[in-house]
Amino acid sequence: MNALVIFPITLMFLLITSFDHKKSDVALATITCDSIPVLNKQIIAFVNTNIGKTVGKGECWDVAAEALNKVNARWDGNYKFGKEVNYKKDCVFPGDIMQFENVVLKYSVGSKQFIEKMTHHTAIIYDVKGKEELVMADQNTGRSGKKVGLSPLNFKDMTKGSFKIFRPMN
Repeated sequence: MNALVIFPITLMFLLITSFDHKKSDVALATITCDSIPVLNKQIIAFVNTNIGKTVGKGECWDVAAEALNKVNARWDGNYKFGKEVNYKKDCVFPGDIMQFENVVLKYSVGSKQFIEKMTHHTAIIYDVKGKEELVMADQNTGRSGKKVGLSPLNFKDMTKGSFKIFRPMN
């Protein structure tokens, strides 16, 4: 009789332990953001060679389009720049691409207040400072004009609009 009770308990223990182990592996995989994908590194290398220069016609999306084409990434040739990433759950890397829609940013630098509007804007994530704090590489902006420049982005400054983040893919 004892063997009949012990076997199911042991089996349940093994199943629960096995399940928890797999769950913790998934959790570890989602929070380990140290390894930047190869395509992303290549996109950042492209950005580095173009800071201060005009890419294409100087439109914002020209930087992302030319970078993706240069590294032979797959994308739709429009505004789906790869695989969509959920920044709240997944790692965001330098070299990921952001597409903004009707975004308004309000922020201060020193004692000056600024309002930026990004009706339809594309940028490459240049650096990740935190889960909601990035440095963008973009052009066709008030900061850098028609040349590639770097600018900070803090999600808490976003008062309106939406964005998507895309991971470049082979």
